[in-house]
Amino acid sequence: MKLKTRLALAFLTITVVPIALIYLSVLGLSNYQMKSFRKAYGLNEQIDLLSGNSMQIFNRLTQKPQEEIKERLETHPEEFEDAENLKRMNDILLSKYAYMIVRKGDQFIYVGTNNLGEDDSLLTQLPQFGEMDGTLEGGIYVDGDTQHLIKQIDFTFPDHMPGSVFIISKVDEFIPEVKSMIAEMLMVGICILIFTGAALTVWVYRSILRPLSKLQEATMKIRDGNLDFTLEVEDEDEIGRLCQDFEEMRIRLKESAEEKIQYDKENKELISNISHDLKTPITAIKGYVEGIMDGVAASPQKLDKYIRTIYNKANDMDRLIDELTFYSKIDTNKIPYTFSKINVAGYFRDCVEEVGLDMESRSIELGYFNYVDEDVMIIADAEQLKRVINNIISNSVKYLDKKKGIINIRIKDVGDFIQVEIEDNGKGIAAKDLANIFERFYRTDSSRNSSQGGSGIGLSIVRKIIEDHGGRIWATSKEGIGTEIHFVLRKYQEVIQDE
Repeated sequence: MKLKTRLALAFLTITVVPIALIYLSVLGLSNYQMKSFRKAYGLNEQIDLLSGNSMQIFNRLTQKPQEEIKERLETHPEEFEDAENLKRMNDILLSKYAYMIVRKGDQFIYVGTNNLGEDDSLLTQLPQFGEMDGTLEGGIYVDGDTQHLIKQIDFTFPDHMPGSVFIISKVDEFIPEVKSMIAEMLMVGICILIFTGAALTVWVYRSILRPLSKLQEATMKIRDGNLDFTLEVEDEDEIGRLCQDFEEMRIRLKESAEEKIQYDKENKELISNISHDLKTPITAIKGYVEGIMDGVAASPQKLDKYIRTIYNKANDMDRLIDELTFYSKIDTNKIPYTFSKINVAGYFRDCVEEVGLDMESRSIELGYFNYVDEDVMIIADAEQLKRVINNIISNSVKYLDKKKGIINIRIKDVGDFIQVEIEDNGKGIAAKDLANIFERFYRTDSSRNSSQGGSGIGLSIVRKIIEDHGGRIWATSKEGIGTEIHFVLRKYQEVIQDE
């Protein structure tokens, strides 16, 4: 869920939900209180306790006592001169939040309230005999310091004096039941606001604050150099996507740190390898030079052998330095390629002739087999492709362990590609090492004896060049029998357009 949607829902939760819940609560409480009120006071009519029309409520509350008083007046008017009887009737009215006043002639013979200070002014406002019809439908409203609903029932005393019974209801305040209901509604409203606020807080915390807290914790871990953790992402909103991006950043930082560690390790290994591989020919050169200086190479044949050995060792050092130079270009992706169309048959024939002289001097039999038509072309860098051939053959020569070394080069046509196979009869490569021989600094000869030295980057350079040509390289080998290096390059196909 998007953050924009969450904010909209939060707004609805803060506003609409509490209003709806409060409305439903008020409706339910008012219905419940109305039913309880009608049952408690024996009312049959519908009453709206929250209508604000308190006169309606007080009018209906006193209707039944008014009816009973009217009946008693018609049958026993003398009772309304009896103080005990009047007090009993007044007590009934008090339970209806009203009281009774009885007037005989111009004298008030009973005032059923103790608050005389309030009612002194009211007594002067009471209507005269015969001014009201005494129906049960209502009364008159008297306004002053306080508001009253007055019902008047006129009658005649047994001594023929005119009399009036007044039922007085003070209507400027809510009755206790209404006050209690308002208090309950207020409490319910507060509870609803607290509940919705708490629910919204929990929701915001779970959906926004908790992911941010996790993100902050992850940031602190990265600050402290700890990358070995996982930032779990649960949502797909903006914050969730931010956490996903942060997790991807952590993974890349970790990979970068691991690559740096591996790079430093490889560099240290490279320095160690180079130091060893340079020391070996230098030691040999020094030894042969000392032999010449000390006169050990007395005969021309022995002198020639010493000089040739020195020359070969110098060539090995030169080749090693060349590999290191090229390796630095690989590491910075700055290999200088010059691509051009190359005739496969002619190019590899020249390569074999050039390599053949060195193989002949080493007493290694070199075989060349071309199964590609003379007109087949490829797009390649001639110099870098020659480096590939030389590195593979050089690597094969290092591991030749037979009395008669053999290296065969085969060029095959495989559809849209040409496939080059360079086979030797060396000691072979173990199956566990075969998949790793094209990795940088990988060496199968962990002992690093002087006859099988090398920087460990020759085949990694080969793979890089072949892949930059859009080709693929792999190896097959059997221990004790020999190794084959295979690589393929795409043919050049000229597009002929119809005129």
